[in-house]
Amino acid sequence: MNDTAAARIAVVDDDQALRDSLAWLLESVGLACCAFADGEAFLAADIGCFDVVLLDVRMPGISGLQVQQQLRDRGVTLPVIVMTGHGDVPMAVTALKTGAFDFIEKPFNHQQLLDTVQQALNEHQHERERQSRLARLEARYRALRPKEKQIVVHIGEGLTSREIAERIGVSHKTVEVYRLRAMKTMGAANLAELVRQAVVLQLVDPVSGVSTAAE
Repeated sequence: MNDTAAARIAVVDDDQALRDSLAWLLESVGLACCAFADGEAFLAADIGCFDVVLLDVRMPGISGLQVQQQLRDRGVTLPVIVMTGHGDVPMAVTALKTGAFDFIEKPFNHQQLLDTVQQALNEHQHERERQSRLARLEARYRALRPKEKQIVVHIGEGLTSREIAERIGVSHKTVEVYRLRAMKTMGAANLAELVRQAVVLQLVDPVSGVSTAAE
């Protein structure tokens, strides 16, 4: 994740004067800015290099809501701050309901905009860190042997070692050996952490404890 000094903000608005003003404002606090005159140009860019997008809700061509929809369709989790003019608040509310981070009405207070951008940057950083932790955990789970994977799932279901032994047809002692190996590979300090990892990996339902893993 970029730190704040290197964070890149995309500004998508058909008003050149506003684009220039926002670029000056963002760059004055050490944020890099890349401006786009319409949604098509923004969607054609390397969106993955941005940390936040300031998106006008009403533009010629495709609207801000349509840009937001295309981002969702691509699986892009970029925080979207919608910029709205007078009378566009209902559209902004729709954007919020479909995943936008926040909306700001034009003309906006500069400090309010910067504060909202900073909050979006913080959320984006936390999401990237969460995704990174999940990817590492998934890699550890993939490294387990088949029996060890089964045991992690059954532990997540709340089964005891004896119940697991009966379920998979091995001895109680063998289950203990596999369990210790699995905990070491997964980096789990105790059984409670292994259960939490099974839930995070969506191997079991967090409420019912029923396995969601394919047999």
